[in-house]
Amino acid sequence: MKTLIELFEQSATKFPHNILLWEKPHNKYIGITYHEVRNQILRFGAGLMAIGVKKGDRIGLISEGRSAWLISELGILYAGGINVPLSIKLEAQTELRFRLEHSGTTIVIASESQTSKLEEIRRSHFPGTLKVIHLDRTDPVTDGDYSYEAICSLGDQFLINNKDQFDAVWKNIQPDDPANISYTSGTTSDPKGIVLTHLNYTANVIQANTLMDIYENFRTLAILPWDHAFAHTACLYSFIINGASIGSVQVGKTPMETLRNVPVNIKEFKPHVLMSVPALAKSFRKSIEAGIRKQGKMAGFLFNQGLKTAYLYNGNGWNKGHGWKIILKPLVRLYDKMLFSKVREAFGGELRFFIGGGALLDVELQRFFYAIGIPMCQGYGLSEAAPVISSNSTQNIKFGTSGRIVQFMDLKICNEQGLECPRGEKGEIVIRGENVMSGYWKNEKATAETIREGWLHTGDMGYLDEDNFLIVLGRFKSLLIGNDGEKYSPEGIEEALTDQSPFMDQVMLYNNQNPYTVGLVVPNIAALNGAVSKKQFKPGSEEAIHYALQIIRKEIDAYYKKGKFAGQFPERWLPTNILILPESFTEENHLLNSTMKIVRDRVIQRYQAELDFLYLPKAKDILNDRNLHNLSCWFQ
Repeated sequence: MKTLIELFEQSATKFPHNILLWEKPHNKYIGITYHEVRNQILRFGAGLMAIGVKKGDRIGLISEGRSAWLISELGILYAGGINVPLSIKLEAQTELRFRLEHSGTTIVIASESQTSKLEEIRRSHFPGTLKVIHLDRTDPVTDGDYSYEAICSLGDQFLINNKDQFDAVWKNIQPDDPANISYTSGTTSDPKGIVLTHLNYTANVIQANTLMDIYENFRTLAILPWDHAFAHTACLYSFIINGASIGSVQVGKTPMETLRNVPVNIKEFKPHVLMSVPALAKSFRKSIEAGIRKQGKMAGFLFNQGLKTAYLYNGNGWNKGHGWKIILKPLVRLYDKMLFSKVREAFGGELRFFIGGGALLDVELQRFFYAIGIPMCQGYGLSEAAPVISSNSTQNIKFGTSGRIVQFMDLKICNEQGLECPRGEKGEIVIRGENVMSGYWKNEKATAETIREGWLHTGDMGYLDEDNFLIVLGRFKSLLIGNDGEKYSPEGIEEALTDQSPFMDQVMLYNNQNPYTVGLVVPNIAALNGAVSKKQFKPGSEEAIHYALQIIRKEIDAYYKKGKFAGQFPERWLPTNILILPESFTEENHLLNSTMKIVRDRVIQRYQAELDFLYLPKAKDILNDRNLHNLSCWFQ
């Protein structure tokens, strides 16, 4: 099994009557079997050939997750094409346009919500050269466009007259043929087109399945974007190879309505496994805690006692119940029956575990979800690796780590000279295996820099601990660099500041060979307003702004000597001076990427003057003019 087509054909033969795809078009979920999906793929793929698609043609796919997304991708592959999966969050004139031009895409398959973006750019930049296949419209208004149904109808006719021609294409797809050109969202540089072959994907699906068991009766609700490398492999194809089922979130009229459908769909679909990213995990936790608070003080007290007991019993996950902690087991079971089982009902009652990826997940979140009986199995991956490299599992879990390495792949930790480091020593994570991309599209220089002698240099810093768990410390390009050349990953500090303080929504630390570290802070105005109101200050008044700034300063000072969080992090990497920002990091201002990670180089470029200011003597006073002005902006 060396191609995605072989992978799918094998499952369609082995599990023809299992439900593959579930979708909720109206009031309830409706499923279609592996056999039915295969027929739709053949129709769509043949339809693409009928309109002239040839092997190697690039076809864009921009849509919310839905059954037609997977059918479209496999239809493209059966026709010999290359899918260019595109995020629905892309801005038209820059991000979307760049990807279409750079990849040489000539056809785009699009949902209704995305067609206006395509119309916006194709009149001015793709006149007469870009065709659109509409997933929702039955009567495209632009000449040369097609509806999804029209392509399938053309496919029916093509299969009658040219079946041998179509079969000759899909049956001769080779392992090294490109399947996707997947563009990076870019946290430290412009996006690059990652060329992933059929073999890259099938190898990684097999590798991922060495870490945990997915059974054919399992269901997952694919809540992450389907173009996302993590969801694409770990969710879609890792479930297909096992004959399992994939549900999609009910698409709303607006992105916000779709987001609101997620908890409702989870409860009614009753998934066994969910894929998550830290931002989503934090949102789930907030919802759980809000629900507990609504039940009164006693419920909150019991819930917190249950968490404390479970935390103590579970340890770091790896040493769960060891030694004297075994005596806590009956009490843990009691709290689980009384409280945590009720919490799990909000997730449908059948959820076995989360698989976490996309970014580093803080230990506190791992402890929390493990305590309530839904382990958050944190993993690590890279789009260039198709993407799964390691993961915790329900059998092998250790908080604060990214789990064990997949089988059938080599990994080593290298120092700056490229030499392999001893176990436990920090260095760059470097991997080799059939899951490693073939290269970057039209970028030989970047390919040569990233893949050297068959080894993929991830650009991430980490090490293997004594129990053979991978510890990922962050991107080398994101590291804080002291004036003595020492490096440190800021992500743990940033997460601690925002997770442990209600007054800071977002934090980005900065140090580029300077004497000390500084920070940019996005405040939580609701929490600050509550605090200043208790002091009888009018929110937005001069007294309130002064008091609010002093609150934030105290929250950061808590990590220094004698503070309640003292000792968690080396003081040289804590922010000496901070600047309040007048806006949040968002996808709209391009300071967050589609996985909700801060795009550091863009933040630095946007706020270079502010960062320079933070190294001036007057920045040491939290009540400096810039902070007073920026915080006041939030009240206007």
